[in-house]
Amino acid sequence: MSSRPARPFCAEVARAAEEPLEATASRIEHWLLVEHSGYWPYEPLDAAPFAGAVREHLAAQLAALRPARLVLVKRPRGRTEPLRVLYGSTPEQGGRFHQRELEGHADLLELDLASELLGRGEPAGAPVDDPLLLVCTHGTRDRCCARYGQALYNEVARQADPEWVWQASHVGGDRFAGNLVVLPEGLYFGRVGPDDVPAVLASYAAGNVELPLYRGRSCHSFAVQAAEGHVRRATGLAGIDDLRLAGTRRTGPHAFTVELLVEQAGVLHSVRVERELGEPTLLTCDSTELARPRRYRVRSHGERPA
Repeated sequence: MSSRPARPFCAEVARAAEEPLEATASRIEHWLLVEHSGYWPYEPLDAAPFAGAVREHLAAQLAALRPARLVLVKRPRGRTEPLRVLYGSTPEQGGRFHQRELEGHADLLELDLASELLGRGEPAGAPVDDPLLLVCTHGTRDRCCARYGQALYNEVARQADPEWVWQASHVGGDRFAGNLVVLPEGLYFGRVGPDDVPAVLASYAAGNVELPLYRGRSCHSFAVQAAEGHVRRATGLAGIDDLRLAGTRRTGPHAFTVELLVEQAGVLHSVRVERELGEPTLLTCDSTELARPRRYRVRSHGERPA
């Protein structure tokens, strides 16, 4: 009796198929990072400390902040004392995060983070002045996140200030593991291996994005991410703030025109993007059916004085 061959990792399949990284960053405006060193279920809201009223409260907060994401975070040494909760927003400019310290997860019931993040009150938490580096290690969600994320986390924690670095639950795009998200800018990087860490961190320290590994920014739609990535690669503009979204409009059922401003040069880039479907594939390690991933292709690119 022959055994069935082991199924390949979805990240290996995506890499072999040369599935593009561009325009794959999750669309998220507001983030809630909650420390939890215990078991991480498939859905973060199902974590044991959130049972009952806490879960309902968090779900309501996230619904009010949509598009928002709850991310469980931890470090190998276990939970800090007191419990840390970090929250913030990632707009194109002016992103910021704050931190609260709680005695336990039940204290989340007392927080109205939606009001704080939507500007209906001054943040009660302490400002987070340093970047937050999130490495997805959510093996319960997808085995690629454990396989590639753990080694990536170890190397990022070794090369950056360890207080900046967290293991994180699902950030989106398991098949692009190892995944690294940099806050407060909302920068997504994929297929990051330990050997890539020095380049990614050096680029970020210089105010740039590491273009070969860049998936996009969480503040932008997929169409805008495709246009931004294309313009950056075509022009070499790697600075985080080199491009600003000037406008976007739908020009067809699956077509968009995106305008990006290079303010310093006074140049406006106009990019036509179309959504298409890639070849059928298994999008995650646990997928049971083939699906066609959405892709955003640049069809034309022009520029003119702003």
